[in-house]
Formats: sequence, structure tokens, C-alpha cells
Amino acid sequence: MKTIFSKITAAALVAVSLITSFAATSKKTNKTTGATSVYDFKLKTLDGQETSLAKYKGKKLLLVNVASQCGYTPQYKNLEALYKQYGSKVIVIGFPANNFGQQEPGTAAEIKEFCAKNYGVSFPMMEKISVKGNDAHPLYKYLSNKSENGVCGDEPSWNFCKYLIDENGKVVKFFPSKVDPLSPEITSLL
Repeated sequence: MKTIFSKITAAALVAVSLITSFAATSKKTNKTTGATSVYDFKLKTLDGQETSLAKYKGKKLLLVNVASQCGYTPQYKNLEALYKQYGSKVIVIGFPANNFGQQEPGTAAEIKEFCAKNYGVSFPMMEKISVKGNDAHPLYKYLSNKSENGVCGDEPSWNFCKYLIDENGKVVKFFPSKVDPLSPEITSLL
């Protein structure tokens, strides 16, 4: 009887050890960036200058993956209007991306010129990045990984998807492309 009890105890300890090891490994694999907020990310602006999102502490952020040749491109107009009207509460930040339909093929200089000439964009624009897939920028991996950001598991499905970030750098909500920047869905949260 002692032998059977010893074997059951040993098997139970092995099982607990395996479960604990698996849980620890799962947690590690879910944390791809190690970030605790968007303030942990450094990026380059469209002009190639290194910057940190931490410089926007205390303000809400609306992070938008943008493209120049998309059906949603006219949203630049309302993104700029939102930035001007609510600038004391929220900073709009554009992230040019060529992930969807190859609709952002331009260089940094071409993107900057297009935005200024056609929409008078004055809100911050970052360098062109990938916003989904294996080559997604770490910021967008964080934004679309609920186990990291605690709120949102939505990955951009097209150009002009939006993430609202609170004053502490935490994700508040994801908005798909069709949600206009000046819609009450967004402005009511500012």
C-alpha cells in the first residue's frame, strides 16, 4: 500500500510541476513586448527623429494607422479637426502603414507632403511601420494583445483603425476604420 501511495504522490508532484511550468511558459509567450503601457515605446517620427510616447503623459492619445490611397483617407480631415478641437485633451498620432492593399507606398517625404498639401495635417506623424502580422511594430503587437494591454485583442483589419489611450498610457478602446474620428463614439470618451 505504501508503494502505491508513494507512486501516486510522485505522479501528482510531477503533474503539478508540469502544470506550473506550462503556466509560466504560457505567461512568457503572451508577453511579447514586456511593455506596461504605450509610454514604454520609442519610435521615429516621419522626419526620422527618435521620440518616445512618454512625452505625451497626462493626455489621451488616438493612435491611427493611416494610408494615402485608401477609401478612408478623407478621415485625415476629421483627424485634423479632432486634433485642433480637442487638442487640450487628446493627441492624434498617425502611423503610416502599407499593410492593407498596398495603399501607403510612399516614402516619408511623399507621405509628409501629401498630408500637408491635401489635409493640412499638423498632428504628429510617425515613420511608416507594419501594424499587423509577424513584422508588426512592437507598439502594435502590444495594442492588439489583450494579455499585454489588459483591454484589447483587436488587430487593425484595415487602414484608419484607431486605439484610444488614456492619460496613463493604457488602452481604453479600439475603433474600426468605419468609425469617424469626430463621432460621438470617440468624442464622448475625451
